[in-house]
Amino acid sequence: MPSPYRALFAAPGSKAFSAAGFLGRMPLSMMGIGVVTMISQLTGRYGLAGALSATIALAAAVAGPQVSRLVDQYGQRRVLRPATLISLLAGAVLLFAAHYGWPDWVLFVACVGIGCVPSVGAMTRARWAALYRGTPQLHTAYSLESVVDEVCFIFGPIISIGLSTAWFPEAGPLLAGCFLAVGVFWLTAQRSTEPAPHPRERNSGSSALRAPGLQVLVATFVATGAIFGSVDVVTVAFADEQGHKSAASVVLALYAAGSCAAGLVFGLLRFKGAPEPRWLLGICAMAVSMIPLLLVGNLPFLAVALFVSGMAVAPTMITTMSLIEEHVPRAQLTEGMTWVSTGLAVGVALGSSVAGLVIDAAGADAGYGVPAVSGAVAVAVGFLGYRRLSRPAPGRGGTVEQHSEREERHVA
Repeated sequence: MPSPYRALFAAPGSKAFSAAGFLGRMPLSMMGIGVVTMISQLTGRYGLAGALSATIALAAAVAGPQVSRLVDQYGQRRVLRPATLISLLAGAVLLFAAHYGWPDWVLFVACVGIGCVPSVGAMTRARWAALYRGTPQLHTAYSLESVVDEVCFIFGPIISIGLSTAWFPEAGPLLAGCFLAVGVFWLTAQRSTEPAPHPRERNSGSSALRAPGLQVLVATFVATGAIFGSVDVVTVAFADEQGHKSAASVVLALYAAGSCAAGLVFGLLRFKGAPEPRWLLGICAMAVSMIPLLLVGNLPFLAVALFVSGMAVAPTMITTMSLIEEHVPRAQLTEGMTWVSTGLAVGVALGSSVAGLVIDAAGADAGYGVPAVSGAVAVAVGFLGYRRLSRPAPGRGGTVEQHSEREERHVA
């Protein structure tokens, strides 16, 4: 591991909470695809499988920010453990209902309960922020977290699908639940690195989403999520049309690998000046990288194109986390990070749905127009909202140097 990353773990407790965070976020990439695999094997109903997966994603999008808001007020341990227990109990109901053929409505209710799963990635990022706020090490820590996210998305679906197909249908979701339980309870057992809570009486009590800068980030990431969701669906369909459906997992893994590699390199760099221009450049790079997908003619070309386009993902995500630091009060940092993840999840659901309709109507080649249009929307929202990001809101985070530079630009 390069020395800047090794240096992160000099802080006491950092290795333990980072490892717990890795285990706790594995279900993010395992549960949805695991439910699809399980239901399709047990019932052969792909429509039901997709609807249940979407229900989990949308329930998490609604509940996630509320869970994180409570975490900011009362602390990780007091909130995450009860929320995780609700999610685990709902997951158990889903497995029993699917195995014994209970009514469909029971499956959907269980999926809503699973949506109470906490955003473990936001919890670990909040711990890094508490350790390294205002230092260059925080940029490296956010880079590491983005790499961990990509590693989860590379291996999570492979493990989940592999277990459910090779062992028994419920194996993938079952292991995801085990990862969640171990990760969250191990993380919350580490009290020394837990960020201090900010009770409601010490802040306005309003949602972090009221911050204009965060609104821009969330809206942009809805469009960005549509890129990710549509790319996944269209790639599977394209590989199927090419007669190599199983190759889709490898091609999508390369997409994540490109992001992972870029994230590692990005974390080694030190940037001067405000992060807003880098963020907008990253959004533009993601949009432009979708254009070659419109020209794909075979799987090898698609794999190369996705690897290259993936290299814009992690740097943009890392810079977004830095912007959240500036535009959200410190007392609402975890909630702010979760809102961005929520926007991403909503976008994924929208993108995958629209892509499926386009594929059914015009084929996989036309489907790649969905991520291209989504990228254009992300760029448009980014440019329209850029002025809201040009200066942090009063009382928000950011280093002294960044505040001074913005003041100079504003005066000029």
